[in-house]
Amino acid sequence: MSAKTKTVAGVVVAIFILFVAGVYLKSANIPILEPAGPIGQKEKRLIVEAALLSLVVIIPVYAMLIGFAWRYREGNKKAKYNPDLDGSRLLESIWWGVPIILITILAVMAWRGSHDLDPFKSLSSAKPPLNIQVVALEWKWLFIYPEQGVASVNYFKLPVDRPVNFQITSDAPMNSFWIPQLGGQIYAMSGMATQLHLQASKAGDYMGVSANISGEGFADMHFTAAATSQSDFDGWVQSLKKSSNTLGQAAYGQLARPGHDNSVIYYASAQSDLFDRIVNKYEAPVYFAPAEAGL
Repeated sequence: MSAKTKTVAGVVVAIFILFVAGVYLKSANIPILEPAGPIGQKEKRLIVEAALLSLVVIIPVYAMLIGFAWRYREGNKKAKYNPDLDGSRLLESIWWGVPIILITILAVMAWRGSHDLDPFKSLSSAKPPLNIQVVALEWKWLFIYPEQGVASVNYFKLPVDRPVNFQITSDAPMNSFWIPQLGGQIYAMSGMATQLHLQASKAGDYMGVSANISGEGFADMHFTAAATSQSDFDGWVQSLKKSSNTLGQAAYGQLARPGHDNSVIYYASAQSDLFDRIVNKYEAPVYFAPAEAGL
């Protein structure tokens, strides 16, 4: 087989691999690459840009790896040993300069993205944000609407084009709250309350998952975030108020027990300070020495 034929065969194989990869990416359901909100859009753009920049190094490196392995194989007697390339300023500049430039660009992108995608940063909108309190349990998700006074388990609704301010904590092992198509992924920890701001740009049901190994049931610890119109959201809240379930301390104690039940539960009312109680119950009591206590 001539060198030209081998080169053409290699190019054909590379094109075929790229074609198969493109078809797969187009047909596969990869939620993070199908964003449905402004935060998800920014995260996708950051991922794609970083991946494309990385290919500037990855493709030449693998091409040279294959090329060197083939050219300098044991059976190729025509390969020449050229020690004069050692210490070449041109080559040294290329394989040190190009990665430095790319790493610098990626660092700037990461720095800007970290500030632009700060989970504590409120989203700009003419509409007032909707507040939802999230509690990670074993192994289920509790959503409390403090302003509407209702709650739900493993399912919640949010209006389209309205910012949502999530307050997130855990009453179980550390977990991670993530709705891939809307963005986010932020840790939920006992005794702490963190924030996350998201927004849905179009109606639909979006899968939410536990993104942190928190026990044998975490794989089934998923929920649905349903983005609807404001009127549909208001109607859903009113339908919850007709439920016979109420979420007080006793009902919450039953709900918080470990279990693998992924069913959806609605509560017509929720204790107003329940979220704060869940967070504060992990605070250690403070003890004072007699002198400090004024005794």
